[in-house]
Amino acid sequence: MQNNNAPPAKFTAEQGQVLVKLARHTILDEMGQPTSGPDSKALTRARQDEDFQSHGGTFVTLKIHGKLRGCIGSLTSTHTVWDGIKRNAVNAAFHDPRFGPLTPKELADTEIEVSLLTEPRPLEHRGGQDLTQKLRVNVDGVIIRQGHASATFLPQVWEQLPRPEAFLSHLCTKAGLPSDAWQNPELEVLIYQVQYFEEE
Repeated sequence: MQNNNAPPAKFTAEQGQVLVKLARHTILDEMGQPTSGPDSKALTRARQDEDFQSHGGTFVTLKIHGKLRGCIGSLTSTHTVWDGIKRNAVNAAFHDPRFGPLTPKELADTEIEVSLLTEPRPLEHRGGQDLTQKLRVNVDGVIIRQGHASATFLPQVWEQLPRPEAFLSHLCTKAGLPSDAWQNPELEVLIYQVQYFEEE
């Protein structure tokens, strides 16, 4: 599924499915499981796609029966999209500190989602009420920073937390800040948008 509220699509649905397959094959490979077959050959050909060699932030999210099982990503364009998906697939499966390493048995039930991010940009605000009015539900991913504390929620999190006040409170808690820190006009806020793709 693609987020239709995202900016003009850079990646097609077909490219999105290639990246989802790339994430799964990378996890299988890390587990020492066989990855040969038509998909492997298709991935080898797809790697030459110039779009996948562009730089951008990426996230890989794993769910089992709709429940989060791992989510790791990079907000900045340090890596190519191709390399970012591979790196974050491994980290989401085996290095998310909230979960133990994914097992081969779990992988059979795992739904994989990849997110491709626009470059984060600062959101000027005058505190709580102003911030809640400026955020676009289901569109904006949000990064908050205060001192050494920081955290982000992808736009998909709005599905679980559709009220801006609850969304921001949970995000502050994730960052290790008081749940009402979002009301502070000194809180640094950045926003970004995503294209996201789930396995067909």
